[in-house]
Amino acid sequence: MRLPPSGASGGAALSDELQGLVVGTHGRHCWIETDDGRRLLCHLPGRKDAPLVGDRVCWQPSGDGGSISRTLPRRNVLYRQDELRTKSFAANLDLVLVLLAADPVFSESQLNRALVAAAAAHIDALVVLNKRDLGPAFDSAWQRLAPYRAFGQNVLPLCLHEGSDPSTLAALCQRLEGRTTLVLGPSGTGKSTLINRLIPSAMAATGAVSRALNSGRHTTTSSSWYWLDGQRRSALIDSPGFQEFGLRQLEPQQLAQLMPDLAAHCGLCRFYNCTHLHEPGCAVRAAVGHGVHEQRYRLYVDLHHELSAAPRY
Repeated sequence: MRLPPSGASGGAALSDELQGLVVGTHGRHCWIETDDGRRLLCHLPGRKDAPLVGDRVCWQPSGDGGSISRTLPRRNVLYRQDELRTKSFAANLDLVLVLLAADPVFSESQLNRALVAAAAAHIDALVVLNKRDLGPAFDSAWQRLAPYRAFGQNVLPLCLHEGSDPSTLAALCQRLEGRTTLVLGPSGTGKSTLINRLIPSAMAATGAVSRALNSGRHTTTSSSWYWLDGQRRSALIDSPGFQEFGLRQLEPQQLAQLMPDLAAHCGLCRFYNCTHLHEPGCAVRAAVGHGVHEQRYRLYVDLHHELSAAPRY
């Protein structure tokens, strides 16, 4: 797997350096939060290897704000890569929350890609299905997620509708406690509603960012960090939506090991380098319909063909 630039230069910070947490990025500027909770706008010396939300950075005071001098090493980064560019979401994550909804109908291909990307980055994933109040539409969507629950993927129901049973939201909050969580989701799933329900001050925070940048309105074009508690132990990172989720950073032979239901059978194949597409004695193909759902296997085949056809540099 080809990793994006880490932005790190050097090892641990020196004792006399000022440090901060990146909580928002906007072009050639980023917001950092100091260890005592102050937030200030910092200038980036260049766009190359720019820090991400979730990064720890070293900075120097400059005018009314500061200037980033370097980014400290990351423990992980979630990103996607297509034929044109690499897009990094955030760094140093504990959990990726993939938010889906009963309506609009979600794409299993996009869901699978997000889960594969999280697995490749060694980040836990949680799938949340919103709009439980839609009845039959929710039941149908929940059934589509049965193969994921079968192989151990954590899946939670959710209802953000006004006046709904708060227990589903409470169950979600328990999963977020003490963790840094990135929220991924296509338009219409209720991502903004979730952010504002969990963090009532989120709208005020984005308004402050817009005013500081002399912007008339704020749209989610980059990730933003919000604390879920006053002790600053649990955090939620809002992320921009996406239409496609490329995985060009992966080699085709990595794919099966990043899909848990397939990975459970990979070691039983006759050939150690089995592609699980056509070889005799393939335990993965033998498990289709008996431990590996047909749709999950089709997702694997389609993505394997896509990665195999991608140019390698």
